[in-house]
Order: sequence, then structure tokens, then C-alpha cells
Amino acid sequence: MPLIHLEEVSPQTFIGLWKIEENPEELEKQLQLKEHELSVLRSLQGQKRNLHWLATRVLLRKMLSTKEYIDCKPDENGKPILVNLPYKISLSHSYDYAAVMISLTKEVGIDIEIIKEKIDRVKHKFLNSEELIFIEKKHQLEHLYACWCAKEALYKLNGKKEISFKDNIHLQPFVYQSNGIIQSTISKDEHTQRFRVNYRKFGNYMLGYVSEGEHLDN
Repeated sequence: MPLIHLEEVSPQTFIGLWKIEENPEELEKQLQLKEHELSVLRSLQGQKRNLHWLATRVLLRKMLSTKEYIDCKPDENGKPILVNLPYKISLSHSYDYAAVMISLTKEVGIDIEIIKEKIDRVKHKFLNSEELIFIEKKHQLEHLYACWCAKEALYKLNGKKEISFKDNIHLQPFVYQSNGIIQSTISKDEHTQRFRVNYRKFGNYMLGYVSEGEHLDN
């Protein structure tokens, strides 16, 4: 499982990317899974889902540089939290890659997606009319995936199920580049937070990530 990228994006906040080349058995040997975790693993349908679940946790262990048991559980909204360690975390995966973001001081969100044409068919489900206008035809798929990854990263950072991609998470117009920043807001119940979401394309994948420090409350 080769590490392809490890970066400190701000003090005590890191992102990591791994390419998954092992089988589930090889990954499981690198973890200390308890019965409730093995039960979750057995409930997953298909080898790819097993690989993704295992790979994000192996990467998390590598980034935390610990051999101790890591108690990673979902909270009441399904957001992964560390019960026995002080880090905030976010996990993502897509096809051959796992992505993890950790921070000692900030809530974080990360998303990785393989770029496929199917996103064009569902763009109206996650972008509002103002956002659809600024999508460039020249880089349409990449532009759409940058938007999706940004909204998914913000959704994970927020950690609340009642937040809607289309109605509560809004992106300011931006010109697509292979590596850039999207000015964004989360608005809910007359409260608005502003964020700067980072995105970057590598190969046929798009990555988006954001940390709590990248915002200004209104």
C-alpha cells in the first residue's frame, strides 16, 4: 500500500493519500480489529467495499504513527470520530485510492472521487442554478467534480445529516484549474459560515479538502 502523498496543509493538520494494492487479508493483518469492527466489516457487501473500509483505517494508523489500538467509531450522525485519541478525522475512498485528513485542533473534511462522465447526469441534484452557470464546457467533468468534492468535504466537516448539498452548501464562481481554492458557504437557520476549500486533480481523480480554520463566521 504505497503512500503517494502526505502533506501538512496547516499546523497540526495533514492529508494523506494511498494507492490500494493489497487484498483484504493483507490489510486486516495491519489492524487491531475488535468484534464490533469485524461485525461491520462482515456486513459490507463486496471485496471493494471491504478494501476501502480497511484501507482508510490502515492509512489512518500510518498517519497517526501508532501501534496502539485506534477506537474509530461513527457518531450519532455517522461522522467518524476517534474515541481514545485527540485527533479530528475525515475518511474517503474511491476505486484504487484511500484518503485521510487528520487534525489536532480543527474539524476537517476530505473527499476523493474518480472522474467519470456520469456526474453530468446528476449535476442538478447537487448544484443550484447559480452554480450551474459558471461550469465551463471546456473542463466540464473536472469542474463538476471539483464542485462535488468541495461540497462533500464541507458536508463531512459539518457532520450534520440535515445539511443539503444543493440548498445549504454554496460555492462562489471559480475558474477551473488543476489545483485551486473555492470560496464556499454553509448556511443553515440564518447562520452562515464561510470556507476556503482546496481542490486538486491528480491522474483521473479529484481531491477536495477543508479544515475548520479556513472559515469566518457571520
